[in-house]
Amino acid sequence: MFQRISGLRFDNLNLLENALTHSSYAHESHPVQVSDNERLEFLGDSVLSLSVSEYLYCTYNMSEGEYTRIRSFVVSEDSLAEVAKRLTVDNYILIGRGEELSGGREKKAILADCMEAVFGAYFLDRGYDEAKRFILSLLIPSIERMKDDPMRKDYKTTLQEYVQKRFKTIPHYTMTGSEGPEHDQEFSFTVSFQKQVFGPCTGHSKKDAEQNAAKLALERLGLL
Repeated sequence: MFQRISGLRFDNLNLLENALTHSSYAHESHPVQVSDNERLEFLGDSVLSLSVSEYLYCTYNMSEGEYTRIRSFVVSEDSLAEVAKRLTVDNYILIGRGEELSGGREKKAILADCMEAVFGAYFLDRGYDEAKRFILSLLIPSIERMKDDPMRKDYKTTLQEYVQKRFKTIPHYTMTGSEGPEHDQEFSFTVSFQKQVFGPCTGHSKKDAEQNAAKLALERLGLL
């Protein structure tokens, strides 16, 4: 059923089953050992990034920063979870009882990781060209939206998605000071992760100062 909905055609169905098996299911007691999808997720992440990067390079004449910004959006957890829901991946994931009871089928991280595992499995089963075709059929609309609406994502969201994906943590914002009269205060914030600190940056509200710190971090990372 999943193959029909997704338009995929696997020769080796064991790869597809592996891609749909969350670690919580594999770690539970079963009569036979079950492999989870984490290795396929690792592979699929690379196939996904290469497919999107190649498409952007061959289709648009942009700066490296623009390529990176658009790719960061379309391969983000939110984007992939949305694709997974569209393909009803949540109906087919094998997850453990505890994860099931905690709403695991609705968790964006699980859905996005599973989607990457499917990409990795299809790459192994049918090769790069077919995997790329499938990936782009799902993501080109998002690429077009992002290209036409460059302010679609705010800086804090973009930074958080990048840091979560790359380092498996989240950025931390710290207010370092404020000055000026109460009706016209200026706030200073830094943002930090992985022992790196960016800022301080200022703004006339705490939210603006945080956005400016996130923007600075993205610039320093070459993502803007």
